[in-house]
Amino acid sequence: MKIKSISILVLAVFVVGLSPLLVAAQIQNYTPVTDQRLLNPEPENWLMTRGNYSGWGYSPLDKINTNNVKKLVPVWTLSTGVIEGHESPPIVNNGVMFVSTPQNQVIALDAKTGDVLWIYRRQLPEDLFQLHPTNRGVALYEDKVYMATVDTHVVALDAKTGKVVWDKAIEDYHSGYYFTIAPLIVKGKVMVGTSGGELAIRGYITALDAKTGDILWKTYTIPGPGEPGSETWTGEAWKNGGGSVWIQGTYDPELNLAYFGVGNAAPWAGDFHPGDNLYTTSVVAIEPETGKIKAHFQYHWNDSWDWDEITPPLLIDVEREGKTIKALVHPGRNGYLWLLERGKDKISFVTAKPFVKQDVFKSIDPKTGRPEYVAERKPGRGKLIEFCPSLWGGKDWQAEAYNPKTKLLYIPANDNHCGSLKSKEKEELKPGQLYLGVEVKDIKTFPAEGAKTIADLQAWDLSKMEKVWSYKYEGHTFGPVLTTGGGLVFQGGTNDRYLRAFDAKTGKELWKFRTNSGIMAPPVSYMVDGVQYIAVQSGWGVDAERMQGALIDSGYKGKYYSKDIPILQGGVIWVFALSE
Repeated sequence: MKIKSISILVLAVFVVGLSPLLVAAQIQNYTPVTDQRLLNPEPENWLMTRGNYSGWGYSPLDKINTNNVKKLVPVWTLSTGVIEGHESPPIVNNGVMFVSTPQNQVIALDAKTGDVLWIYRRQLPEDLFQLHPTNRGVALYEDKVYMATVDTHVVALDAKTGKVVWDKAIEDYHSGYYFTIAPLIVKGKVMVGTSGGELAIRGYITALDAKTGDILWKTYTIPGPGEPGSETWTGEAWKNGGGSVWIQGTYDPELNLAYFGVGNAAPWAGDFHPGDNLYTTSVVAIEPETGKIKAHFQYHWNDSWDWDEITPPLLIDVEREGKTIKALVHPGRNGYLWLLERGKDKISFVTAKPFVKQDVFKSIDPKTGRPEYVAERKPGRGKLIEFCPSLWGGKDWQAEAYNPKTKLLYIPANDNHCGSLKSKEKEELKPGQLYLGVEVKDIKTFPAEGAKTIADLQAWDLSKMEKVWSYKYEGHTFGPVLTTGGGLVFQGGTNDRYLRAFDAKTGKELWKFRTNSGIMAPPVSYMVDGVQYIAVQSGWGVDAERMQGALIDSGYKGKYYSKDIPILQGGVIWVFALSE
């Protein structure tokens, strides 16, 4: 359906203070999002966080390409009206855009004109503590829009009006649980994972019925006594051992398995929780119908660095040594690029290679993928330990992208930074309060010795596991990546506030545009009436701002690292198209 066929009837406007709906509207002829459409999304749409179930961050659209990208100009913008880190992508279904923001606001817009169709604003509790005040996206299914909330609900909104269809409370937010994840929907199951790994929780993934909100299953990422994997925990550490899941998973329809990344163990230093600590810092393969964990792979055992491996692996067919590998690809927060092979009941290690400065792994077992550590780089109780990369990792949560035309993987890396942790001897357990095993003042981040740049956008040939090109940034980046059929790679994420476009084959910068604030959200591409658009939210905050503060405290002298000139907050949706 083209935008011309969308008929919009505004029913009522401005009922401020009376309802979560500040603008009530009616979208007629809305096209339902079916299972088949999620399996084979149309090129002109962007139906889920990373564009497809494989997590590629790839748009086949090619009207904007290497030859004309210099003509890209803003065609409309919209202030979101809120501050803090804007980390969600615009989701577009046949000319209708849905965007979530911090404070659990959802805005529906005409994707061509920017006209606001309806707004949902959640009334959050006044006593809610938000360690990460953000939201990472909505999901579409049939005629509804789904969002997981920071006060631990999942809500289903009518896509045509924004009215609440159902609202399901999952947890008591006072206990440390909260949701920032974009739901993953497979065959009518709305799957969400929980944040709170620093607040003494036991992480889990749960599934709700898309029609009713009924909870269908709940699978803990830390096994209880007697369950498979429980032998990797000691004592009662499993009860509050972390293992959060806060990034939307990927899904393989052939194996019928959803892949989720699992966060760090808690408290941070490994001797607070002796053992390998499954399934923290792992990927788990979940059967959507039952929630059963069918396979797993742990990237590093007994995590001690806050390197939560939270982003799910990308599903890519990799040609390697004369055969095709049904691969899982994961650039890790631990600084290694992991190439795994997925199967019905197992995940097998293929190879791994560092993509940033990393001084913790002494070696990796070539058969199992299990790393051996440099002992003096492993934080422990009562010790001050330095290590590289810092706790922000070689790549934090910001998403990489894969282009099937170039067959290159694009990694938004943070290289050349190190850190230290001075761990406590003991950590008092108070659910809902920080449970780090280290005082915040004793968490340090600093540039590696001799470093002139921090971040770089890297392109990797997975068949050879070789870096093809990189584009270096003076500062750090928290910018997810988009790549397109037009041979382009888009990324923001830096504190100079630019959105940039690169040649996907060479890494040459072809275009850049300065936005209102720093960009932490994934760029997307879509098409309406034959016109291709690039869209992204700009709004600095949360971890990008905190890492900047840490580098300033370390004395880093980059151009945009000054306490006197902060990166101003405030979200804006930007939409670009080619000028005439």
